[in-house]
Amino acid sequence: MSRWRFETRAIHDGQPPDPTTGAVMTPIYQTSTYAQSEPNVHKGYDYSRTANPTRTALESCLASLEEGTYGLAFASGMAAITTIAYLLNPGDRVLAPDDVYGGTYRLLVQILQRYGIASSFVDMTDLARVEAAMAARPRLVLLESPTNPYLKILDIARIAELAHVHDALVVVDNTFASPYFQQPLVLGADVVVHSTTKYLGGHSDVVGGAVITNSKEIYETLKFHQNAAGAIPGPFDCWVVLRGVKTLSVRMDRHAANALAVAQFLRDHPAISRVWYPGLPDHPGHDVARRQMKGFGGMVSCLLKGGGRAARTVAAATRVFILAESLGGVESLLDHPASMTHSSLEGSPLQVDEGLLRLSVGIEHAQDLIDDLKQALDRAR
Repeated sequence: MSRWRFETRAIHDGQPPDPTTGAVMTPIYQTSTYAQSEPNVHKGYDYSRTANPTRTALESCLASLEEGTYGLAFASGMAAITTIAYLLNPGDRVLAPDDVYGGTYRLLVQILQRYGIASSFVDMTDLARVEAAMAARPRLVLLESPTNPYLKILDIARIAELAHVHDALVVVDNTFASPYFQQPLVLGADVVVHSTTKYLGGHSDVVGGAVITNSKEIYETLKFHQNAAGAIPGPFDCWVVLRGVKTLSVRMDRHAANALAVAQFLRDHPAISRVWYPGLPDHPGHDVARRQMKGFGGMVSCLLKGGGRAARTVAAATRVFILAESLGGVESLLDHPASMTHSSLEGSPLQVDEGLLRLSVGIEHAQDLIDDLKQALDRAR
């Protein structure tokens, strides 16, 4: 494993100058197949669904950043999570947080249950509830920390200890934190998953996913399914994510600084009843976040006193914040989870409050972001 520090690894690991031309930037190997000198004798690549040099560079770099040994890249974050589900068999059970991304909930409840894989959801900030849920012997414990959209902080190390006592695998969706701020494998997780669409790509111009692990057995199983199912990213998409990763550290520092400023402004605004940001000292998970994270991230959620009507008014009135799904780009985005990213939870016990807004705080000037929210909130009063 590289002895360089994170910022240096993000720029260099898995990305040596091209040995043929000396190109400093990793080439885009835009090819579907590779010449063989004789049947099944080749230079490590035979077909780009199986492997591609640009994808290899991305997978190697992401593994390094997560302090992992093996990396796999996918066509989307959901493709990555779906491939992890191939580790399960009919009759297995998944334990997940009661605050989880709507797309993950949809996969667990509307798809995997059809194949005999049950899921249960608990408040994982309560370790007693997690331990009690282990009585059902889940095969896989799927975490988000911070969670989406309420930004709960889960104690990854303690949950991993509880899960491993019962021989359960621990998978952490690390999308919100990024490997710059949090490395779940170091905390005891077995697998890390990312939507590389978000902070890793960082510019809202690519869709992708990734899985990282230190287990050779898990890697080989997932690698087989990556090839067999074929949900792989193209070489250009891999190159775009790889380019984004080079500036991850500087972007995340700015995201976090701006998010704290926005959270502090919202906390004091009369139209807001509650703010969730782990960097605020009164956040219930602040102490755990300080222990397991290097920084608190760029996501802020808030609840409007005027409920759904006020939230929709604000969502339509911002000028710098763009009303859109997704997160993690350099631009600030605003999401109304109940009708957008988490609409699949409607009618379920995990349904999101209509008055909730989720903010992906970008790297613009912080005062411009605050001024934009102020004028939008004034319309909702």
